[in-house]
This record gives sequence, structure tokens and C-alpha cells, in this order.
Amino acid sequence: MNRELITVIDQIGREKGIDKEILFEALESALLAVSKKKHSSADNVRLAIDRRTGRLRAYHRKTVVDEVADSKLEISLAEAKALNPDAEVGVELEFEQEGPPQDFGRIDAQTVRQVIMQKVRDAEREGIYSEFAGKENQIVRGVVHRIEKRNVILEIGKAEAIMPEREQIPGERYNPGDRVRAFVLEVRRATKGPQITLSRTHPGYLARLFETEIPEIQEGIVLVKAAAREPGERAKVAVASTKRDVDPIGACVGLRGTRIQVISRELRGEKIDIIEWSSDPVTFVARALSPAKVSSVTLEEPDAERAAAAEGRPLDGQPSALVIVPDNQLSLAIGKKGQNARLAAKLTGMRIDIKSESEVEAEQAGPDTGEGVAALAALAGMTPEQLMALQAAGIASPDALVTAGADRLRAIAEIGGDAEHLIAAAERWLAERPQPSVETPVETPESAPEPSPGEGGTPAA
Repeated sequence: MNRELITVIDQIGREKGIDKEILFEALESALLAVSKKKHSSADNVRLAIDRRTGRLRAYHRKTVVDEVADSKLEISLAEAKALNPDAEVGVELEFEQEGPPQDFGRIDAQTVRQVIMQKVRDAEREGIYSEFAGKENQIVRGVVHRIEKRNVILEIGKAEAIMPEREQIPGERYNPGDRVRAFVLEVRRATKGPQITLSRTHPGYLARLFETEIPEIQEGIVLVKAAAREPGERAKVAVASTKRDVDPIGACVGLRGTRIQVISRELRGEKIDIIEWSSDPVTFVARALSPAKVSSVTLEEPDAERAAAAEGRPLDGQPSALVIVPDNQLSLAIGKKGQNARLAAKLTGMRIDIKSESEVEAEQAGPDTGEGVAALAALAGMTPEQLMALQAAGIASPDALVTAGADRLRAIAEIGGDAEHLIAAAERWLAERPQPSVETPVETPESAPEPSPGEGGTPAA
């Protein structure tokens, strides 16, 4: 061991970004392991490398006893007192071995090398984990390294990260060498090193992009309160201002939409609705359904919550809201394939039921609900689960089912792709049901009114 060793350890430490002390400790433990294996050294031996000169020293630890049974492990009190006047029985003393430590052969050197390399790898992995564990929920930049089974492997600094197919924006294509920005979804330890999972579909990625591109958010003047996405298609973001004289929506949109366009391009043209957040749930739900205009919002307690409140148990049900919109705003409020309603529900964290004014009026008129539900149950392909879901949504007859339309029905999870089939079945039922007979009175000559000018007979002059 000499100063060349110090130079090598310094170089490895700089290249790998590892503390030199870790390398020294790894070398000492490797040499000790080889020494114990080759020379059957006792457990009371310690090897130490001088950090300045590189000299290797061996130390023995012995316990002070009255009578020595094993000279390798014990020392008499008289001998201990000669070396250290303060020595007492039961105390361990450490002595440096006289003469140089044993020589190590080629096989021993290979073993030491393997142990050191393993320590270096472990230290590298721990360093990478420590670096990226603090970057969870942040945006990082990486270079596409390869594609494995539609999963994208990226190089981010000294580490590799994976972006699974489910975390990629639909329609995006990646090639080796492409530079990509992504959201650090998770960092966890694994047998082969830290596993870093990236995402470009998480709502948090959209929120971080707003922070990156909009100075008012970086300064804390505007806050991103909530975000909801259907990746690659549409998103909603709720923002609020901490200063009355700052318009949060205008700050996010930018002059002629320049700021929001940058974010939209990064998300492959995703359309982004920006709404102003409100602490009032009624106002927040109404704004979340924009661009549709809302007539009224009524907060409702789910049955489970009402039962829990009655029994004094904690409330854990999802809050819900009944939203009434003008007839001409119903399709806009629901959105294409229920997209607007779904995003509003994700943004507010509430279950949203949307009805048109005419539907509410028809329900208040009080048709025979029992007959309507029975007719719904008799429709071809109607399942009990679908019937219950329709009733919960306020659809209690074939007429109401047809009026609701395919988009609203598709937004109901239990209906989904059966919307068109059920509408067709309801239309057949309506066409086939018997029409009520209407008696038309027969007019007699005595009772028949005389035609007024312009009606029947001679036209008026």
C-alpha cells in the first residue's frame, strides 16, 4: 500500500461521484475478509489504511482478564497495566501488530477487486436514489435511449428511467435520441438499482408545466388549485389569485394566448380549459362545466353519507351535485362522449349529475313513475345494474331515456357502449305502445259555428 493507492481512490471517487471515505472503508473490509478467509484470522483483528500515506496497519483487540485462557483474545491485567496504567479487568485494549501485514496473492487481489466494485455499484445506486427521490413530482429532461415492448427507456443524467405505455400521451411516437420532458411519478429501490418511473399523462405534469411557463405561478401570485386530464385530448385547470388586481385566467393564457399555446404544444395539442377556482362548491361546479351555462347547482348527500350521519359514523362517501342546464346547453355540458362532465367531476372531486330544464319539469309533472320504470326494465338488453344507474341519474322512463341522448348515457359507467342499443330499444317501445284514443265530438248543424271570414266558404274580401 502506498501513495499510488491514494491517487487511484481519489480518481475513482471523482469519476463515480462517491465519497472517498466509502472507498477506503470498502477496501479495508475487503482486505479483512480475505485475511480471515486465507489465514483464519480471529474476529478481534482490524485493518486500517492511513488516509495520507496509504500504509496498511493491522490491529488486535484483547480483553483484560485476571487469568489468561486464550492469548490471542485475552491479556493479563499486569501486562495491560504495563501498557496502559488505566487498564481494568473487562476492558478491551487495541494493539498494533508488529511487522508488516501478510502479503496478498493474485487470487486475493481479485477477491478484493470484486468486493470493492460491488461497494462502488451500491454507492452509485444509493447516490442515484438519493438524487431522484427528492425529484418526485418534478419535471426532468431526458434522452430516449431505447424502446422495449412499447415502454420508453430514457437516460436522465447518470440514471435510466422508464416511461410505461400507459404513461405516454396517446399518438406520441418516440425515437432514440429524442429529448423528452416528463414528470417523475415514482422513485423506489429495486434489486438492480433505483427504479424511476416517468409520466406525461399525470395531471401533476400539467400543473408543473404551468409553474414552469407562467412567471406569476413561480412567484406565488397565481396558484394551481386542481387539474384534470384526458391525455392528448382535453384538460381542465383551476387557478386562483392571491392578489385582487391580478386576473389568474389572463395570467395563464398570456398575450394572445402565447403562454397556454406553449403548454398545449408540449402536450401534443391538448385543449386546455382554464377556470377560476372558488371555495364555494356550488360556484366551483358551475365553473368546472364551462363553456356550458348552468341554471342551478344543488349539492346532494349520497345515501351512504346520510345513513352515516344518522348513525353518527364518519362520512366517507363522495359528495355529489345535481346540475340543471338549459335544454340547448345539455349536450355542451355533457361534452363529446361525456368528456366535459368527466373532467368536471375529476376537477371538483364530486359526482355530477346533469339534467336539462325540460327533464326536471317532466319529473315535476309527476308521470306514473312505476309504469315508466317497469317499461325501462322490459327493454331488450336492460340489466338490473343499468336500471338502477338510470334511476339514480333521474331517467325513469323510455321517453326520458331517449331525451337524455347517447352522450349523457355513455357518461354513466354502467351504460357505456350500450347507449345506442338502449335508445333504439326505447324508440321501438315508444313506436309500438298503444296510443290513447281521443273522442272527437260530432258537430250538428244547430251547434256548428258559422265560418268566420277567411275560414272555409268564401274568402274574405
